[in-house]
Amino acid sequence: MSSHVGSGKIITAPIITEDGFPIKDPLVLLEATQDTPTSSRNGVEVGESTDRVMDKQIIDWKLTLHQIGLDVLRTDRSMMFYENKENLSKLGDILAVYAWIDKEVGYCQGMSDLCSPMIVLLDDEADAFWCFERLMRRLRGNFRCTQQSVGVENQLQHLASIIQVLDPKLHDHLETLGGGDYLFAFRMFMVLFRRELSFGDSLYLWEMMWALEYDPDIFFTYEESGAATRRIEGFKPKAKSIRQFGKYERENMKNGANDVDGPVPISVFLVASVLKENSPKLLLEARGIDDVIRVSWVKPFLSLKTLYSLSLVLKRAALLNIIGEIAEVGKYHGH
Repeated sequence: MSSHVGSGKIITAPIITEDGFPIKDPLVLLEATQDTPTSSRNGVEVGESTDRVMDKQIIDWKLTLHQIGLDVLRTDRSMMFYENKENLSKLGDILAVYAWIDKEVGYCQGMSDLCSPMIVLLDDEADAFWCFERLMRRLRGNFRCTQQSVGVENQLQHLASIIQVLDPKLHDHLETLGGGDYLFAFRMFMVLFRRELSFGDSLYLWEMMWALEYDPDIFFTYEESGAATRRIEGFKPKAKSIRQFGKYERENMKNGANDVDGPVPISVFLVASVLKENSPKLLLEARGIDDVIRVSWVKPFLSLKTLYSLSLVLKRAALLNIIGEIAEVGKYHGH
């Protein structure tokens, strides 16, 4: 682990080269090797070869530290809470440690938006870290990106399918504007509307979404011992009343939602409800993708209660009337 984690300092410039040499740059707060001899390598002042890091995982992790620092300084910067540099350091430390333990995903832009509420709400840094780590177990799939696909691709395809069937005129207009792939909603799914809503409203929305999607079995994904217990031969989990599930999850159970990728997240219907509600204005005013975002999320926008009601109405319409069409459109978008 780097000496910078827990030091109270924010790294905003690379501290290591891609081949493992520590960078000796005035912009880099590299206290641990401040007095070691340096030499020049490709125009960059680096430490002697004895300081070279050979482990690729460590190199990759250290290469992310300055990106974490830059994102930390940009996160919720209008909040007085982050005028305290200690709070900025907490946010940076938690993200750095998470990037270290989750070697598959590491750190990606957007994670700071998800972690920030944990820092604000919880005084204890360890509690904030573990809450963020549990949140990422739920959302880390959004940050898995390959050359072939992005982590939220399924959600974007579901959104395109829903709008194409429920409001074909709006869908055609978005395609004309170059937004038929619905990538303008990418950030909404990645950071769960943190950039579109105020800090308080985004937390209210999170609470509403997770209450609606609540599944008692989700705790098995949080505790390895619980997951192992379920695999014991002959073990039968205690039957649960449907009342223990959130309202959205109960509807999925009643309608037999058993898609290979799981039921469509309620976040998809939330975005669809915003687009549907603003459809007349979008058709009239939107002349580019930036206009779509501006018109859809102009303040004050739909109340959370209205947003919730509209999302469930759209979900029922999709399930009860046009589920077959949506599936076919989804297949088309997948090719």
